Amino acid sequence: MLWFLIIGLFVLLASGMPVALAIGIPSLIYIIVDGSVPNFAAIQTMVGGANTYPLLAIPFFILAGNLMNVSGVTTRIFNFSNKLVGHIKGGLGHVNVIASIIFAGMSGAAIADAGGLGTIEIEAMRKAGYNDSLTIGITAASSTIGPIIPPSMVAVIYAVVASASIGRLFAAGVIPGFIMGLSLMVLIYFLADKYNTPVEKKASRREILQSFVTTFWALLTPGIILGGIFFGVFTPTEAAAIASFYAVLLGSFIYREMSLREFYKALIDSMSTTIQIMFIVVSATLFAWILAKEQVPQMVAEFMLSHIHNYYLILFAINILLIIVGCFMETVAAINILVPVFIPLMKELGIDPVHFGVMMILNLMIGILTPPFGTVLFVLSSVAKVPVERVAKDTALFILPLLVVLILIVLFPQLTLFLPNLFFGK
Repeated sequence: MLWFLIIGLFVLLASGMPVALAIGIPSLIYIIVDGSVPNFAAIQTMVGGANTYPLLAIPFFILAGNLMNVSGVTTRIFNFSNKLVGHIKGGLGHVNVIASIIFAGMSGAAIADAGGLGTIEIEAMRKAGYNDSLTIGITAASSTIGPIIPPSMVAVIYAVVASASIGRLFAAGVIPGFIMGLSLMVLIYFLADKYNTPVEKKASRREILQSFVTTFWALLTPGIILGGIFFGVFTPTEAAAIASFYAVLLGSFIYREMSLREFYKALIDSMSTTIQIMFIVVSATLFAWILAKEQVPQMVAEFMLSHIHNYYLILFAINILLIIVGCFMETVAAINILVPVFIPLMKELGIDPVHFGVMMILNLMIGILTPPFGTVLFVLSSVAKVPVERVAKDTALFILPLLVVLILIVLFPQLTLFLPNLFFGK
């Protein structure tokens, strides 16, 4: 029955069935056929997977990101980033990355970055005469910074499944996120000559100051969210609600660019996305519960430890598996299914679950940039109005610096653990 469960999952995913159904249908068939599990236990497991207080942060962070996209915040962030780094060789490529880093501190979702900020970035780079392949590749790769730098919706889900601290996970993503941005900017700098990228005129201090003043209220968002969490003023869930409320203030009263129609659309889009995510969470919780019942986590740990005796080889094998899974499976589903499988092994190896969390999320972010089911590829295909195959080809080169960052995180755990230990103690 276990093989039926796993094979059924991948067959249904390959058929194009929605992720939640592809996970849920084999799980329910298993429960019915197996007969050893009462039906009410399966229902309790599914409800329990969604009935968790920290998961309340998800709809609020999604709403905050959607509101930022319609309140004039993304445009101001892009313009401010342009004043800061537009004159460096690589021009708007660097602006693209810096804007994604700033936006990551407000939304924390790759899809929101690619679909919202990405629209502005692609339009601006095309208008300035940038090579289309370079434009699409940078936009795709920079969008993956969002789930690494806090606040991160993906980190919230991982923390819930792994019973880890959300605050520590948020802190753990800061340094890796900035290294990701820096590595992409280094690659852009060296590609500038090949693609003959135009360079913006260097902004004067006065122009930078004016742009900063215009963007100031938007730039406060990451400070309010992260400062409040790291210094214990409010919980991550409360921070998500505050971020949404602050986004309404920005769009309605400070920048006054968000109409009631746009506010309503942001609400509907957020509800739709939240329902999809929670449907996946519920289905994946049942799937993971069945794996635990069949003692799959123990079998994986025993197999790994008995066949691979080198610590780094085990991590290498896990990283390869996670990237492959990320190519085929939606991030939320992958976390809900695989975290319970790997956490026992991580404990055996003495790896901090927070460190593993950042490592896992980065692997899955690399996965969503790769075919056949990389979600960012499909979003940018729609935004840039080019075939998905073209987006995948343009993005391939920009995966390399992300892999370098992944290797650094694996080899040097303190890159992820320094800030959590500083703010929250060991």
